[in-house]
Amino acid sequence: MAVPAQVPAGDRGALRIADRVVAKIASHAAREVLADAPQAEQVPSGTHPHASVSVRRKAARVRLTVEIGYPNDIGAVCGSVRRHVTERLEALTGLDVPEVAVEIERLHSPASRRVDEERVR
Repeated sequence: MAVPAQVPAGDRGALRIADRVVAKIASHAAREVLADAPQAEQVPSGTHPHASVSVRRKAARVRLTVEIGYPNDIGAVCGSVRRHVTERLEALTGLDVPEVAVEIERLHSPASRRVDEERVR
């Protein structure tokens, strides 16, 4: 039986990962970090990070919008999210991730939660 000749890598085709898939992976990776962050119990359930992604030439630029508990070391939480999202995206997609921007949309504190609970009329 004859063995087929090896086809050069450039002739075999390419894999394209949709931006929405990369965004979903980034959002899930951010959720993994935020679930273990200090004051995580203050963030209402059902609140998930939102990611938008731009993939160009094997590189993904990510913008995440998150909500975190307060008081907290915001810089440390954002740094952890940035590192974990970068690691997960590079491992799962093979893309370079030169930029992960983390935007804090809302801070949740115990005081603000009590005010919301007391405002029943």
